[in-house]
Amino acid sequence: MALRNAVMAALLEGEASGYDLAKAFDATVANFWMSTPQQLYRELERMEAEGLVAARVVEQERRPNKRLFSLTDAGREAVRAYTAEPPGRPAVIRDELLVKVQCADAGDMAAVRAAVAERMEWATAKLARYERIRQRLLDGRSEEAYFAEAERIGPYLTLLRGMSFERENLHWGDMALRRLDQRGAVLRAEG
Repeated sequence: MALRNAVMAALLEGEASGYDLAKAFDATVANFWMSTPQQLYRELERMEAEGLVAARVVEQERRPNKRLFSLTDAGREAVRAYTAEPPGRPAVIRDELLVKVQCADAGDMAAVRAAVAERMEWATAKLARYERIRQRLLDGRSEEAYFAEAERIGPYLTLLRGMSFERENLHWGDMALRRLDQRGAVLRAEG
């Protein structure tokens, strides 16, 4: 998937500056697509040159002027075309932590254990942030009411997937810590 598709997905929420888009990106599509602000700005420039987004300048006092980007008709058509394409192969896991866990028996098991624990802390923090976003989206409604009434349900569905992913990270991390501790006890007893 190209970054432009994720940018277009984020712009479906409405007009945004590059700065606001970078911040919103973290709260909307970051649960399934990561990007740096520099990558976002470069992509917005390319998309503007291709006519997928339009920018307007907003003059500000005491601050630099800002450019607000929105999807053009061509951008909305690109979204329709993209969603009509069959999805590519499922994503594969490329995670340095898992390489370290693979080497735990031959490496520094305490450092690997600490890395797993740190990943669990990140997952816990992301889950808390996602829950705040979920509550904001629901705005006091039940999920059923949200799905029946909301203008767009895609952001909520992807949020649920991100939450599920982080819960699984916690489940796996808990199991991995227990097994690493067991293995460490065995190695200490043998040593």
